[in-house]
Amino acid sequence: MLVKSVREHIADGRFQRSLSLVAAASSFVSGLEVGYEHYKGSYSNLAMYTPVLLSGALTGAALAGFVSRRAARTAMRWISAVTLADGVIGFGFHIRGIQRKPGGWRIPVVNIVMGPPIFAPLLFGTAAYLGFMASYLRREEDPEEPAESGLQGWRRELNEGRFQKHLCGVAAVWAVFSGFEAWYSHYKSRFRIWAQWTPIVLAPLQFAACLGAIFSERAARGPLPAISALTAIDGGVGFIYHARGIARRSGGKKHWLYNVLYGPPIFAPLLFAACGALGMLASMLRREGQ
Repeated sequence: MLVKSVREHIADGRFQRSLSLVAAASSFVSGLEVGYEHYKGSYSNLAMYTPVLLSGALTGAALAGFVSRRAARTAMRWISAVTLADGVIGFGFHIRGIQRKPGGWRIPVVNIVMGPPIFAPLLFGTAAYLGFMASYLRREEDPEEPAESGLQGWRRELNEGRFQKHLCGVAAVWAVFSGFEAWYSHYKSRFRIWAQWTPIVLAPLQFAACLGAIFSERAARGPLPAISALTAIDGGVGFIYHARGIARRSGGKKHWLYNVLYGPPIFAPLLFAACGALGMLASMLRREGQ
């Protein structure tokens, strides 16, 4: 009964409070990840502080959105939009950082692998996207039949849970970004264990499932949730592997801060898991126009 109730709330677009909590947690984790990545870069550019500050602001706004409908539609919406823009700007900075390395784009593989993580700023926008999307949803306690909201177009479809194809498209793009990040991160460690290949294999499968779900409702109800669940589980297992890798470094828990900074990126697998979670969420939504 609980699973059926959850699915009905998601299909009706009545999960604003729940998604606000997810956005808050995602923003907090993303903020920690970008905080220590930029610490390794010595915060050499003032712009490197912006995602850290915005992740804190978005975490607070999303928690407020959980408590207050008004906060969800104002603070959370606008802070999410600003954070999304910051991620796009950060992507530009990372491209410039790769270009400025010796050899620039003439030796792309080396400089992409050893330079700033090219797609990390866009993946940072995951929490902001969730927060922005949540700001248009209805609350869990709202009646099943939507009241007249005055919303039109895509805003109304979000409000009523009719954005399956849209979310599948976003999840497909996220699969490419997170798969590429996993590839070059594991490439740097020479794929020392077989488990490092799993996100490389699952990312294109997730992309294909999301792409198929855009064109076929049957694919959205069948392959998409199954592959998305595997992707989410793989990200969770990857988090355990990364935590274990940090614990096994010289000094282990005694020098945990140093090892978190210079060991495997501890929260990166959770961003890959978030891609799977987006796919599972999309499979439970209604299609546009229905």
